[in-house]
Amino acid sequence: MNDRVTLAHGNGGRYMRELIDDVFVAALGHAAPDARCDAAALPPVDGELMITTDGFTVQPLEFPGGDLGSLAANGSINDLAVAGAQVRWLSLGVILEEGLELACLRRLVASFAAAVQAAGARVVAGDTKVVPRGHGGGAYFNVTGVGVQRRRDIDIARVAPGDAVLVSGPVGDHGIAVLLARQDFDLRGPARSDCAAVLELCRALWPLPGLRFMRDPTRGGLATVAHEIAQGAGVSIRLREPDLPVRDATRSVCEMLGYDPLYLACEGRVVAVVSAAQAPEALRRWRALEAGRGAALIGSVGADMPQVILETAIGGERVLDELEDDPLPRIC
Repeated sequence: MNDRVTLAHGNGGRYMRELIDDVFVAALGHAAPDARCDAAALPPVDGELMITTDGFTVQPLEFPGGDLGSLAANGSINDLAVAGAQVRWLSLGVILEEGLELACLRRLVASFAAAVQAAGARVVAGDTKVVPRGHGGGAYFNVTGVGVQRRRDIDIARVAPGDAVLVSGPVGDHGIAVLLARQDFDLRGPARSDCAAVLELCRALWPLPGLRFMRDPTRGGLATVAHEIAQGAGVSIRLREPDLPVRDATRSVCEMLGYDPLYLACEGRVVAVVSAAQAPEALRRWRALEAGRGAALIGSVGADMPQVILETAIGGERVLDELEDDPLPRIC
């Protein structure tokens, strides 16, 4: 096999079969799909099925704390988890650009496989296409995930005035890590992406009757999730600036370049709305987990018109506008 992807790897012949066997099947192991079949049968399950689908186009393909493979697997696992579902099966559609180093592809697929296996899931279907050099960004991963619903009533419509808003850890890390990896600003720093599965964090809150809603703050960050809640539930969201967890490295880069960490993507965090009475228990459960040690109670739900208000560190207030332009394209 060549050391780079060629157009022949997408022609359905021997090179494509070798690519699938030597890269994808080898990495996925027992979690690999049956490459002889064009469709997969899903066994009966003890619950309602939920499905999600997403495309991942991050640049660069590898960055501190993660890569396209881990991002694609965890992103799909997380979309199911915040909706109350345990992932069971995934499909993977890969679009490769001619010239991509096979060594890089192997690393991406290995990261994808590790995340899938850690979640106890299996890849049941897949597809590979190759586009000519200059027609892609190296690699795109398209993932569909199917899970079994374990908590049924996670619904934005249940959010009500008086509820509490929590986040499972520091925000903005993924956006800044990808930004620095692009080297567009000749900056260096210790920022690492928070790319990770949030299934454990979600499972910790599923048993709480006071759990209203959860979302992973990916594109558009925490501020965008807050606006989704405000608009979807017809409430106001009040965030307290002193309580918002932001790492020093992330904050420093944001201050230098004029970014707001509240609008930057996270890939391993959860925003949860819970009843005020159960907020301390939710926070305790999160902080008992390694992934939730930085969890914080960051705000509350109000009865005002749908808007997001930031209570500043100096005692003032300002309205957080809804995101219009994409501050950092192709970060997930």
